[in-house]
Amino acid sequence: MEVATNLVEAALRAARDLGKDVAEVPLTAIAAAAGVSRSTLLRRLGGSRKALDDAVRQAGVDPGGRPPVRERAINAAIRLISECGLGAVTLDAVAKEAGCALPSLHTVFQGRDGLLVAVFDRFGPVLDLETLAARPPDTVEDTVRAIYQAIAVAFGREPRVLPAIFADLFARPRGPGSQLLRANLPRLTGGLGALLSPHVRAGRLRPMPFPLLVQQLLGPVALHLLLRPALEELMDSDLPTVDEAVEYFAQAFLHAALLPEGGQAG
Repeated sequence: MEVATNLVEAALRAARDLGKDVAEVPLTAIAAAAGVSRSTLLRRLGGSRKALDDAVRQAGVDPGGRPPVRERAINAAIRLISECGLGAVTLDAVAKEAGCALPSLHTVFQGRDGLLVAVFDRFGPVLDLETLAARPPDTVEDTVRAIYQAIAVAFGREPRVLPAIFADLFARPRGPGSQLLRANLPRLTGGLGALLSPHVRAGRLRPMPFPLLVQQLLGPVALHLLLRPALEELMDSDLPTVDEAVEYFAQAFLHAALLPEGGQAG
């Protein structure tokens, strides 16, 4: 349908005044700029703003439309963590970096903790472990190797958000890194439990307290991956590749935790 020129001009004027793309300007603001009510504006647009966006495009202006607030906020938080550390991720800083309103962040994430959990979902190993648990490998050996591969992938994602979270955890035991770990611990241990517990019950892995089993599993490889950037500069060609290191750590864990056939702990 044909859209009146004055409505196109009102949309451009409202976008300019608000510093936004036309696609992000609320219809109420466009209606106000045109001097009509929102219902009248919608009626003149045939019930949808698509006609207005098309008319703006025909006038030689891209109506724009940025990614959703959630995606922009997560990407903004990632940039802040990478450049300044986890402590720099305040909702005010994220809103400014993402170009969105503070109330929008509260609506989408229910606060800073929800935003940090979304970042951890993106860069942590939780989703990978849950996917792995949904279709676990057949053997305990392959399960351990797959867990280590998932951990290595998470630590290696760029920008290095996961190491920044651990750095904050070590520097400030009660800081946001610690809060983030506590918030995600149930899902992390849930995924690992789904992968390891069947082998414990079947007598393939030592029946030790589960938190200690997880620490024995993840502690050495996590420490290696945290230190690896420094080790690469110091050791250069003497340092095994990530895949080789994963295999070494997998063999070491299996040697310590795998029961001999027959299921009797030594």
